[in-house]
Amino acid sequence: MGLSSPPPAGGRSDSPLGEPGEGLTRAGTRSPSPGSAAPSPTSPRRGEVTRARARALRSNMAPAEVIVWEMLRAGRLNGWKFARQVPIGPYIADFAARREKLIIEIDGRSHEQTYDRDQRREAYLVTLGYTVLHITNADVARDSDSIARHIDHQMRLAAPKGL
Repeated sequence: MGLSSPPPAGGRSDSPLGEPGEGLTRAGTRSPSPGSAAPSPTSPRRGEVTRARARALRSNMAPAEVIVWEMLRAGRLNGWKFARQVPIGPYIADFAARREKLIIEIDGRSHEQTYDRDQRREAYLVTLGYTVLHITNADVARDSDSIARHIDHQMRLAAPKGL
């Protein structure tokens, strides 16, 4: 972490979408610009917006997320079952093993500017019983085999006894 340059071209960024002054809310929806009207009563509900945002993220994964997904998908990592871009409450987890309550977050450079928001997000997920494992883009690029072993170890710790 410690780097402050922008994410590589073509990678997903957690930076706000839209015009200057418009940021993302927790669910990834645009917040109104100062002076704009509130959303209409017929606007989509938060859960619908979160699910739509998760679908969009699945089709636009960062390079490090693609590498991790290739090691996790279809039970490739010792049979552990993961889903990607999983809506959990108002947030979207990069990867989640629901039964074992383990979330894997791939953190890029943009997370340096969102530390407080990330802490609130993690505190919320922990209240739901999840363990959150943070892996940096640099770690994925440096040694994906070690990352796979680490995830497997965390899954074994998180797995319900008797599995």
